[in-house]
Amino acid sequence: MTQDLPEHPEHLWRNPEPRSSYDVVIIGGGGHGLATAYFLAAHYGIRNVAVLERGWLAGGNMARNTAIIRSNYLWDESAAIYEHSLKLWERLPVELDYDLLFSQRGVLNLAHTPGDVREAMRRVNANALNGVDAEWLTPSEVAEVCPIVNVSDNIRYPVMGATFQPRAGIAKHDHVAWAFARGADRLGVDLIQGCEVTGVRTAGGRVTAVETTRGTIHTGKLGLCAAGRSTQVAELAGIRLPIQSHPLQALASELFEPVHPTVVMSNHVHVYVSQAHKGELVMGAGVDSYVGFGQRGGFHVIERQLAAAVELFPIFARAHVLRTWGGIVDVTLDASPIISRTPVDGVFVNCGWGTGGFKGTPAAGDVFAHTIAHDEPHPLAAPFSLERFETGALIDEHGAAAVAH
Repeated sequence: MTQDLPEHPEHLWRNPEPRSSYDVVIIGGGGHGLATAYFLAAHYGIRNVAVLERGWLAGGNMARNTAIIRSNYLWDESAAIYEHSLKLWERLPVELDYDLLFSQRGVLNLAHTPGDVREAMRRVNANALNGVDAEWLTPSEVAEVCPIVNVSDNIRYPVMGATFQPRAGIAKHDHVAWAFARGADRLGVDLIQGCEVTGVRTAGGRVTAVETTRGTIHTGKLGLCAAGRSTQVAELAGIRLPIQSHPLQALASELFEPVHPTVVMSNHVHVYVSQAHKGELVMGAGVDSYVGFGQRGGFHVIERQLAAAVELFPIFARAHVLRTWGGIVDVTLDASPIISRTPVDGVFVNCGWGTGGFKGTPAAGDVFAHTIAHDEPHPLAAPFSLERFETGALIDEHGAAAVAH
């Protein structure tokens, strides 16, 4: 008697030889690249699409994040695109016929100083004006939502309250990647792994082909979704991006029974914590200050992160670190993404999401696919164009959403 193979990525699709030409080529087989390919095929009827990934699908930043989803951003433009993303998260399990393990357990953003409190209340009011669910909680109400948080006055950074978004939560990143990959594959998209792009051909200011380690592929439209390598890939087409790349670290504990019912974030002490579906405590920190492409960071960042976590959650002093990891985040001058056409006709960029990339995955795929399909920005993407760095119309989200994650 034979047993059905589990639905792991190696059994979901073939790894075809690239064809000589495609209507659209997407560089980057992570969450945003796979989502863009799916939406191009499913919503815009463009199925002659190739996703090129130099490694394996979803093996980069998609596998190196803390999987937090929320939309409680301050500025109108940010709130609009992240709220669009959250609404997509809520409906995608049905559309993709795949359990994303999307758990709407809520997100607390702690305030520790009077300045934090003023900024947090400002954001709650801004969220309300934009139709985003958010509320202000007192310290005692924080303890009701998350009993393991230390709300005592006798700590270095006492909790003076918090914002709370009930619809926020977490999802399982590998499930998200395989769901988009399976959906795109079923619609005829070629998902080509082990295919590094080494050059971009142009003629008359327009893209004509890409050179890869698996041959030349002709195309009239090229979408760049290579998180952590955005600047390097864009340079192949002669495009300079206003982006810096930084290491970003996180860690996970051994497995525990459920002890942490929500997601807690603190900008002041730079730590954010959730409990994964399997039981690990997942903790993230701020980006390393230096620029680099290594998937590791300074130990002092992890050390400060753990010290802050143990103070806020005394129960964590009994936990053991199981593993640490690092990703590479592309950060723009205003900590907001770029979703835009470029000076090279037919080349489009989706990059610079910083630490907001995972939560923005569905919206990024949707609006980037629209931008590519129609050769003009989706209304939600229009404020995030490259031109804003020339005009000064920046969307400065540095710390404006309590933390930049």
